[in-house]
Amino acid sequence: MRPVIAVPLAVTATGAAALAYAAGYEVRAFRLRRLDVPILPAGARPLRVLHISDAHLTPGQGRKRDWIRRLAALEPDLVVNTGDSIAHPGAVPALLEALGPLLARPGVFVFGSNDYYSPRPLNPLRYLLPGRRPAPDRQPDLPWDDLRDSLQSAGWVDLSNARARVKVDGRELEFGGVDDPHIGRDRYSDIAGPADPAADLAIGVTHSPEPRILDRMAADGFQLLLAGHTHGGQVCVPFRGALVTNCGLDAGRAKGLHDYAGAWLHVSAGLGTSPYAAFRFACPPEATLLTLR
Repeated sequence: MRPVIAVPLAVTATGAAALAYAAGYEVRAFRLRRLDVPILPAGARPLRVLHISDAHLTPGQGRKRDWIRRLAALEPDLVVNTGDSIAHPGAVPALLEALGPLLARPGVFVFGSNDYYSPRPLNPLRYLLPGRRPAPDRQPDLPWDDLRDSLQSAGWVDLSNARARVKVDGRELEFGGVDDPHIGRDRYSDIAGPADPAADLAIGVTHSPEPRILDRMAADGFQLLLAGHTHGGQVCVPFRGALVTNCGLDAGRAKGLHDYAGAWLHVSAGLGTSPYAAFRFACPPEATLLTLR
């Protein structure tokens, strides 16, 4: 009888070891990903874009805060934050401390659902179902307006259902962004229209990479599309990748750089998780330095 019992015991032990690794180590194993994007005209000097997303920061996460702060040493030309920055009512000061010197650089941002609504325990099986989620049936209870005002006071541009022109390294960049499509806060009709051909580059920004938004951005001529939300799948199968994206985007593009309808799409795997699902497996937390060439 012992061999029969040994199999489930071995499976249980392996599962426990995997969970301990995912929750005890990998969720804090922050990494910087570096990618080149061949998007600029021939002869143009490179442009360095730091893409951060999904910090889900709480006041006690000192290690994450310190790691984000050290990203300033990269001296990016532009910072793009694609949302879900906070996960606690008292997290705005911690986030501003984490961003630190990065706030002195040109920056743009959008919000994710967890910038508005505090996280709550959820059935993890719901993430196997694609598509948009309705906004929570409650009033926003996180200080998203304080977050917005603080970032704007530093000079960063709020792209929530907005278009803007930002001068970066002597070049005129056009941006179009939407509020979080995952909970139906997007209003693309407010910003729809062809990108200005006089701009040096047109960049579309959204939290959740919903195809219905990405399609319209690409059709309007935005050359680079930046998003987060997916956590890269968060729990992945080694050598295979993500099982789900928690949105309408296919799992093969859950993170990284991809061609999308003639535009370049970068999906950040993000820096954090919900406090109620604080683990990652085969998908470490990350920020990305995109060098546009």
